[in-house]
Amino acid sequence: MANIPTPHIEAKAGDFAKTVLMPGDPLRAKFIAETYLEQPSCVNQVRGMLAYTGTYKGKEISVMGSGMGMPSIGIYSYELYNFYDVDNIIRVGSAGAIQEDVNVMDVVIGMGASVVSDYPDQFGCPGHLAPLADYRLLSTAVESAKELGTEVKVGNILSEDAFYSERSKDCYKKMGVLAVEMESGALYLNAARAGKHALCILTISDHLYRAEELSSEQRQIGFGKMIEIALETAVRVAGR
Repeated sequence: MANIPTPHIEAKAGDFAKTVLMPGDPLRAKFIAETYLEQPSCVNQVRGMLAYTGTYKGKEISVMGSGMGMPSIGIYSYELYNFYDVDNIIRVGSAGAIQEDVNVMDVVIGMGASVVSDYPDQFGCPGHLAPLADYRLLSTAVESAKELGTEVKVGNILSEDAFYSERSKDCYKKMGVLAVEMESGALYLNAARAGKHALCILTISDHLYRAEELSSEQRQIGFGKMIEIALETAVRVAGR
């Protein structure tokens, strides 16, 4: 393909599976590949954004870091969808809880992603786009979680450009938004534009209204339930 390799990904055509798990941290991508995949092969190291392809329960799966924020995942997801023929991207990441009944280490699945960013403006739609997850991936993830015995909360999440934001989250709390993170809005929009599929599965790492948070090490390796749900979802989608 004429567009690959790209300035950001050195992989060759066919190096990525149809489904890619995408954590923000490239070291978390390395951990997932080495812990869960059989015979993982590193297919990208450009800018330290590690990507691997291997198998899980006999199905080919890839995992790649996205970096932090919508501009970063916007680049990588665009290239995977449009240049590397990836069909499904499942973001696996961390989020800060907004609702009182969402606790540290809970697993949240983003049905929709409210966006505080200029990212949607590029598509030129009047009003406000509503970035949504792919229903097939969403329903499969919920089924997988149930069979794994993991309780999940499904609903609206907030994607915001600023990590150190001075903006109050009270209005989002009133509107039932479950948690805040920094990537899913761009991922959902890119998937919609490319006619592809996306889902965000999150583990709560801290709480915006309570003094609770995980360490950086816990964030990197303590998200097993979320990863297992994502992998089971990837396998089931690949098998249909």
